[in-house]
Amino acid sequence: MDKFLITGGRPLEGQVAISGAKNAALPEMAAALLTNQGVILHNVPRVRDISTLRSLMEELGVDSSVTHEEHGNRVEIEARQLLNPLAPYELVKQMRASVLVLGPLVARFGHARVSLPGGCAIGARPVNLHLKGLEQLGATIKIEHGYIHAQSDGLKGTNFSFDVISVTGTENLMMAATLAEGETLLENAAREPEVQDLANLLNKMGAQIEGAGTGEIRIRGVSRLHGTEHSIIPDRIEAATFLVAAAITGGRLSVAWVEPTHLTAVMGKLAEAGVRIDKVAKPVGSLETRAILTAEGPTRLRAADVTTQEFPGFPTDMQAQYMALMTQAEGASVITETIFENRFLHALELARMGADIAVNGRRAVVHGRTPLSGAKTLASDLRASASLVLAGLAAEGETLIDRVYHIDRGYERIEEKLTRVGAKIRRVSGN
Repeated sequence: MDKFLITGGRPLEGQVAISGAKNAALPEMAAALLTNQGVILHNVPRVRDISTLRSLMEELGVDSSVTHEEHGNRVEIEARQLLNPLAPYELVKQMRASVLVLGPLVARFGHARVSLPGGCAIGARPVNLHLKGLEQLGATIKIEHGYIHAQSDGLKGTNFSFDVISVTGTENLMMAATLAEGETLLENAAREPEVQDLANLLNKMGAQIEGAGTGEIRIRGVSRLHGTEHSIIPDRIEAATFLVAAAITGGRLSVAWVEPTHLTAVMGKLAEAGVRIDKVAKPVGSLETRAILTAEGPTRLRAADVTTQEFPGFPTDMQAQYMALMTQAEGASVITETIFENRFLHALELARMGADIAVNGRRAVVHGRTPLSGAKTLASDLRASASLVLAGLAAEGETLIDRVYHIDRGYERIEEKLTRVGAKIRRVSGN
């Protein structure tokens, strides 16, 4: 099992190119199930979750090919027919986003058998809203032996209001509604950039979707969709992680190929903590870029409270990385997690490195500035892995992070990118 060995105390300097957004690529790959024509996606990140979904779609009988490009992969998907409506537990347990095939399968083929999902250990994250919405669209849903059985003779448009905001729920129902008869209105919908990017892809395929990026999404069903070509948006969480890496090491990093409007909440909180961020919009070399953000760590970081919220608020996927940063800030900061009920597992590992963190339910109080020292640590989930990498970069001595397969799920070759900007980090194999 691979581990990361990090020797800390080195300020990061240079430029990092951000990969395509994993959380946009996954639903957009699933959207290819809605047509029998080819869908070509560019800027697909080379991460484990993408490989998992490709394997799942091959189980369904979908043809796909991958071509390496200068920036990410080119993935072509063609779902001419459905050979097997089963999404097995062995694959779905590795990644809860696998449930995104459910809506497209029911909408186009009329039936699906999908295992209840797995993924990171950060809370229950139930799929009941997906199922409730599909039932309201006219599907028949049964759960037996750990599998979701869904059938439909034809979905029909409806008005559906989410009890709580759900990103994957919004994406699943939006995809299903594209082929439903009539009009569907999704209320209290997720507004994340990844939802907007999915809607852009679907509209290129011939869907009629309005309002993506707001709390109300209106979908007028069409009889069929066609193939298209689309480029994945930049990964805002990877970009934000590297901004924090510059800050926690007292370095200066330029983060290229980013969309600053997706990072407003994170940049605002980093500025409050004393981090300087400059923006330049221009191409760099042969890399086509939206913008470059340059972050410079201050001599002294200031403590700043944060509460996670749905977009456009501070993302829950940056909470662990921000906690690592606050261990090096002057004063006490309060971190409140409102999205998931079990997302402070990394606090115990940070404490092993010298952090002073008190967790009480959904609130964590971080007392800084505490010197961090290298230690053996264990990653519990994707973003917790990133927080331990950041802490290791700032710590004195060597940090060994086990279970880095978690970070491979969502960060493309993070150790290589960090090495190029001055980090001393390497991947090691062992039991």
